[in-house]
Order: sequence, then C-alpha cells, then structure tokens
Amino acid sequence: MRIKTGLLLTFLLLPVSLLAADANAPWGHARLDAVSYKPHKVVYDVSVSSVGALSNVLDRVSYLNKLYQANPFDSSIVMVLHGNEIPFFGIKNYDKYKELMKRVQSLVESGNIRFRMCKLAAEGHGFKLKDIHGFVEMVPMADAEIIRLQQEEGHVYMR
Repeated sequence: MRIKTGLLLTFLLLPVSLLAADANAPWGHARLDAVSYKPHKVVYDVSVSSVGALSNVLDRVSYLNKLYQANPFDSSIVMVLHGNEIPFFGIKNYDKYKELMKRVQSLVESGNIRFRMCKLAAEGHGFKLKDIHGFVEMVPMADAEIIRLQQEEGHVYMR
C-alpha cells in the first residue's frame, strides 16, 4: 500500500514540478527546422563603423559560404563597401588591421566571395586606388553596383 501511495503521489506531483520548471516558457521551447539551402547569388550592402561590426558581417558571410559549400558555379557572394569600414582596407593602416585584412583576403581566396569598394566613398575617406589592398575591386559607385548586381546578375540584396 505504501508503494502504491508513493507512486501515485509521484505521478500527481510530476506534472506540477514540470509546470514549475517551465513557468518561464509557457509556449514551450524553440525547435530547429532542418532546412537545406541551395546556393544563390548574394550582394551585401556593407556600411559599418567598427572592426567588431565588420567581423560580424564576415562571420555571416563565411557561414553562408559554408552552407553553400563554397560552390563557385551556383553561388556568388559580393560585399560592396561604402562606409566607415573603408579605412580598414587602407594599405597605410595594414599594421593596425593586419589580422582583419588577412581574414578578408582568405575569404577572397575561397574564390566565392568578392569585396568591391565604392570609389567615391574611398575618396571621401582620402583613399585612392593605389592606397587600397589589391584583393579589393574598386567600382565607381556603391549604389549603382548594388543595383547592377541585382538587376543584371540576379544577386539578392542583404544588409
């Protein structure tokens, strides 16, 4: 009788203890949706002010490239630079941003990720073509390049 009462008590208290443990999660917990992503063409509109913010974008781009299995035939990732991140790419600032630039250059080496910089924005920061690292492609205007990539090459816009 004692065992039956103990089991009954345990079963009655179990839901109460589970409810108490999940009082802060009345809708349950998130579940991972196992989605498979096909490679696409993507253009990132990059205008950031700190190394941390640029690193965050690089993390996202790198992970996206990994999801796309660095497939150079079916995917393309273009980062169009036109903000306060431009000085990071200046040759004169290499010592200060050496690790960041090594990371960017290795992403370019993957063959799937390209960095394009707005010539107008670079000049606004006091940089000319000869002042920017060679793995960067210079374009006349960021906005026009983003539009061209979307309209003529089928890239999807990301910010």
